[in-house]
Amino acid sequence: MTPRPPSSGSDPKKTPERAGAEQPTAAPPKSAARKTAPQTAEKNESAGNTTRKSEEKAAVKKTAARKAVTKKAATRTTDATKAAKATAKKTVARTAASAARSAPEAAAKAAPKKAPAKKPAAKKTPARRTVAVKAVAETGGTAKAVAAEGAVAGAAPAGPLEVAVSPAVDAGDRERLLAGAHHAPHSVLGAHPVPGGVAFRAFRPYALGVTVVTGDLRAELHDDGQGFFSGLLPLREVPAYRLEVAYEGTVQHTEDAYGFLPTLGELDLHLIGEGRHEELWQVLGAHPMTHQGVTGTRFSVWAPNARGVRVAGTFNFWDGTGFPMRSLGSSGVWELFVPGIGEGELYKFDITRPDGSRTLRADPMARRTEVPPATASVVHASRYEWRDEEWLARRADVPAHDAPLSVYEVHLPSWRPGLTYRQLAEQLTAYVKDMGFTHVELMPVAEHPFGGSWGYQVTGFYAPTARLGTPDDFKYLVDALHRAGIGVIMDWVPAHFPRDAWALAEFDGRPLYEHEDPLRAAHPDWGTLEFDFGRPEVRNFLVANAVYWCQEFHIDGLRVDAVASMLYLDYSREPGQWTPNEFGGRENLDAVAFLQEMNATVYRRAPGVVTIAEESTAWDGVTRATHHRGPSGFGGLGFGLKWNMGWMHDSLEYMSHEPVHRKYHHGEMTFSMVYAYSENYVLPISHDEVVHGKRSLVSKMPGDWWQQRASLRAYLGFMWSHPGKQLLFMGQEFAQGSEWSEVRGPDWWLLDPAYGAEADHRGVRDLVRDLNSVYRGAPALWQRDVHPDGFQWVVGDAADDNVFAFLRYDAEGNPLLAVTHLAPVVRPDYRLGVPDDVPAWLEVLNTDAARYGGGDVVHPEPVKPEPQGWHGRPASIRLTLPPLATVWLRPA
Repeated sequence: MTPRPPSSGSDPKKTPERAGAEQPTAAPPKSAARKTAPQTAEKNESAGNTTRKSEEKAAVKKTAARKAVTKKAATRTTDATKAAKATAKKTVARTAASAARSAPEAAAKAAPKKAPAKKPAAKKTPARRTVAVKAVAETGGTAKAVAAEGAVAGAAPAGPLEVAVSPAVDAGDRERLLAGAHHAPHSVLGAHPVPGGVAFRAFRPYALGVTVVTGDLRAELHDDGQGFFSGLLPLREVPAYRLEVAYEGTVQHTEDAYGFLPTLGELDLHLIGEGRHEELWQVLGAHPMTHQGVTGTRFSVWAPNARGVRVAGTFNFWDGTGFPMRSLGSSGVWELFVPGIGEGELYKFDITRPDGSRTLRADPMARRTEVPPATASVVHASRYEWRDEEWLARRADVPAHDAPLSVYEVHLPSWRPGLTYRQLAEQLTAYVKDMGFTHVELMPVAEHPFGGSWGYQVTGFYAPTARLGTPDDFKYLVDALHRAGIGVIMDWVPAHFPRDAWALAEFDGRPLYEHEDPLRAAHPDWGTLEFDFGRPEVRNFLVANAVYWCQEFHIDGLRVDAVASMLYLDYSREPGQWTPNEFGGRENLDAVAFLQEMNATVYRRAPGVVTIAEESTAWDGVTRATHHRGPSGFGGLGFGLKWNMGWMHDSLEYMSHEPVHRKYHHGEMTFSMVYAYSENYVLPISHDEVVHGKRSLVSKMPGDWWQQRASLRAYLGFMWSHPGKQLLFMGQEFAQGSEWSEVRGPDWWLLDPAYGAEADHRGVRDLVRDLNSVYRGAPALWQRDVHPDGFQWVVGDAADDNVFAFLRYDAEGNPLLAVTHLAPVVRPDYRLGVPDDVPAWLEVLNTDAARYGGGDVVHPEPVKPEPQGWHGRPASIRLTLPPLATVWLRPA
């Protein structure tokens, strides 16, 4: 098994390692010499010059076989035999990074050197010579080479250079490296100053030979067995050097991964340990970079329980044996800079668990992944150039709860199956803009292994799903929506994660991201694991993830999934299956602290972003500021908005009843106003309401097809005029009759002109477009959404008539009258009380209009009030109420 030639990744800047197999490259500049910390090693004594010649001859015989194996690769350019036999002169070649240069080429470029004065002149030889350290080591002797003047940085003045055997990797280090359980491979491998020179040690499994190339010196290291190679050069300091590694059929030229200082600083490690690194994605994961003048990729991962961590990937044929990472102290972080590795390479972390077993894991911080069901992480660097400056500049001008917010919820993979992010950028953007929605809400886009989870069981928290394209492609979609004036909210799932053996579950052999208490770790409903919100590093992982999507992908809002399951220790648990908190309560204090920190951090770092809680209980203060304590004693959770699950369930329950029975359920439509201002609400008709046997929105309505469509139109009109923001799931905007399926998506064929009932569906879609248009132009419907003075009942107790009428007011006191009639009859001259300071009312929307598929009972002329008091108001108007319809009127 031999590693393949350099990476096939898409690194735009070809490194010397990549170029080496194609064309000759110049020697690295002497000024690029890297310094490593001195390491102590034992010095082997020289056997003396009197035995040198016989030792060299014996060594030559042993090296000849290895030379013959690699000679067929046509990459060796030196001859160790000639180097050992040349008694009069040993010339050292100019350093070359590439093995492609042939010996004749090197000889043509090298100037002849003068032999020492006391030696007879020697014939010219190829300029590049290899010092056979291997041969010397086998006999315990030494070899001498005459160094070219100024050839080696840090070398002694011109004269004989002693090249001797270096102490090999000791048995303990060797065992730990082979087992993948070494915490400090850099202390053993690489180049280290020792008494007598600089010791070079390499760990290259499957290699036939390893040669150190530095300046004008080439030194072949001794093969210590099991993939270990070592040698000692008589240098005063560690020079700039490269490794030439011979495998069967090929030779690799590379910088030594174990000749680099750590890429992470003390401040980064300190913040990680405290759980306060708000840009965690900048330091953990895989990052193409230039380090100490060399291009490569830094790999780093948090695995505090691991005995050892190695990097495995396409660049080493998924065998991480020769790529052990170093532990960066008590931080629990492991790190390795691998030269020559660029974008597009696949990788995972090979972790040795506390019990000595091994597990191959995807990177928790991976910013790109393979397309599922493949599970590898991908080295990625973004090159996207944003063009949404105008959007970002004005995003924070008005808080979300005081601005129009009408949301179209989308499952990207199924909206129109087969489209990529970039294709969606054209088609979805055009559709949403035409429909007039202010925002789209994307069901989870973070990578997930099972499409049927709709993205709610995440394995790649920092990677947009590769099903639809690259991370930069996803940025292109967000950018296109922004430039069309459309905000982007995404579902975010910090409550739990799946148990896949290649992902987060027991990541380093013990509970790490999940709680160590099995009762706290196992989610009882979904078969998943809950995060340990009390662990600083885990909390940091999630808080930084929220910031990451807002900062790196310009996301405008995070809808946080399953908040209730996080807040309560007894969520879906029976007595005896949960343990009270330190105060004896059922509240998960760790989760409360996490949500408060997440919201505070996001609002501080990403102005204009809104966080939205999907919270289904009456938890006090979901949208209250974190520093304001409520009656429960807790500070607010700090969300900007909360899904009004109570309104959704109550109103849909009311609408499911036959009209004749609705009068007995009238309170289900009015109860929401009892608590409407306790939080800042979103009114959601989400994907959850149109799956798993719940039927589509139009199918929930009773009666025949005409009544179902009429009830749906009336309900949407009521929803858009009710205090709170609106959210509608895809397919419901055109009265899709079937439940949503992630496999086929919305039934777009219902809008095909060739379909007989196309007009019925198009009429509902036209209504939704007009609802959005009128809504955005009527501040009374959104400007005072969270203020009680923005709403007044006209009549809320007309149960026998199935009528609901109320006034909405903008910040200037301008009203809009909304009337919803949910009986299938026409009610002429229905009197409603109104303010006496409005001279006339003009109908601006009527869901019974013929263009929407209704009966066209409309009011084309302004309606003037009469001085007759009604409903406690000094004036009143008389309207003909259409059947199953909502009517909006504003001052003429």
